Amino acid sequence: MNRYLKFLSLVVIILSGMVLSCSVPGDDSNTHTSTNANGIPVYTYEIVDVYPHDSLAYTQGLVFVDGVLYEGTGLRGQSSLRKVDLESGNVTQIRRLPARYFGEGIVVFGERIVQLTWESGTGFIYNRVSFELLGEFDYTTEGWGITHDGEHLIMSDGTATIYFWNKETFEQTGNITVYDNNGPVVSLNELEYIEGEIYANIWGTDRIARIDPKTGEVVGWIDLKGLLTAEYHDKPVDVLNGIAYDAEGGRLFVTGKLWPALFEIKLVERS
Repeated sequence: MNRYLKFLSLVVIILSGMVLSCSVPGDDSNTHTSTNANGIPVYTYEIVDVYPHDSLAYTQGLVFVDGVLYEGTGLRGQSSLRKVDLESGNVTQIRRLPARYFGEGIVVFGERIVQLTWESGTGFIYNRVSFELLGEFDYTTEGWGITHDGEHLIMSDGTATIYFWNKETFEQTGNITVYDNNGPVVSLNELEYIEGEIYANIWGTDRIARIDPKTGEVVGWIDLKGLLTAEYHDKPVDVLNGIAYDAEGGRLFVTGKLWPALFEIKLVERS
């Protein structure tokens, strides 16, 4: 079953009111609006700034490093690695993937960029400056999101599991199961490591989980419902996906697949 059919299945389940055994935040019947009572903070947002974003970019990975925005896009025949000017949204450098690959998450690690693909079990390593292909590597799961904590690569595959890889050999060195008060949290997608926590888009929802990388416990939920308002819907848009953090400036950026805008936001804890 491809990802589009999976999404349709998720919508049908939500609308029919079925109870899932695993927690998938974003279902209005279980939005964690009273999560504070259960000890898990919920955050909403303030919009700090809005930047243009390529509405044809099926965003799979987003990274901001040393003043540069990097983006990985998906869909077979359209997948790419990009360098993007934040202010204008213009793509200033691009490398396209072979048509058989569905591009997924990206991470900048030192002078390299690593990009996953969805079902192919193949990852690519590029030179950060030139985008020259330096090598490939294999993995046994689907590829969804990827980030790093300075020591390890951290990867998701759409389940409730997050994997830790050796940064040089790409061999798995450990894993955690992500959970909250309702059990395992599935559909972990795009990842970003921010100040000691893993931020994870929950695919098909408007939620981001803040995860303790040592235990897998969700220590906070970010609710981004309503971020992309009706004025941006003059063209087809897809789900929220894409988290980038400017470590030097303390800025948090989010966007989505086919979204015409990229948002800088400030988190506000819900009272």
